Amino acid sequence: MANLKIAYEQKFKAQIQKELDLKNVMQVPRLEKIVLNMGLGEAIQDSKVIDSGVETLRAITGQMPVVTRARKAISNFKLREGLPIGVRVTLRGVRMYEFFERFVSFALPRVRDFKGLSPRSFDGRGNYTVGLKEQLIFPEIDFDKIEKVKGMNITICTTARNDEEGRCLLKTLGLPFRN
Repeated sequence: MANLKIAYEQKFKAQIQKELDLKNVMQVPRLEKIVLNMGLGEAIQDSKVIDSGVETLRAITGQMPVVTRARKAISNFKLREGLPIGVRVTLRGVRMYEFFERFVSFALPRVRDFKGLSPRSFDGRGNYTVGLKEQLIFPEIDFDKIEKVKGMNITICTTARNDEEGRCLLKTLGLPFRN
């Protein structure tokens, strides 16, 4: 069982309920899932890029990623329908809490010139997305085996009804927002 999940159940839940002034403990927002998405547009020319993206996400999450394919053909980008153009992983349960804990305590402090995450990246429904420029901030990635630095999006989905509740939840769980 992840330490963060235990801490959430035992102390953070009551703290969030008090802070948001919620009547019922079931109204307290919680983490639902975390989605890691890596768009690999250069896979059109080189199919090995998809394999390296799969290995990268598997090393980071400990779970096999799904290869995403193009829905439409776009001739200007030399893109045909069904061509592999990215990889993604959806984490839930214990793996989600373990990843969140590693992300906050190990990966984010390794970001160059890190001053905190933008508080404006919420979607209006309490979900938060972080865009990373390089995958090297994760300690699981071996620096010598990387031939090309790739970015990724990390979307943290919550059961919050609005951005204020989502921000309160993520701040309580330890996500460092800038002022």
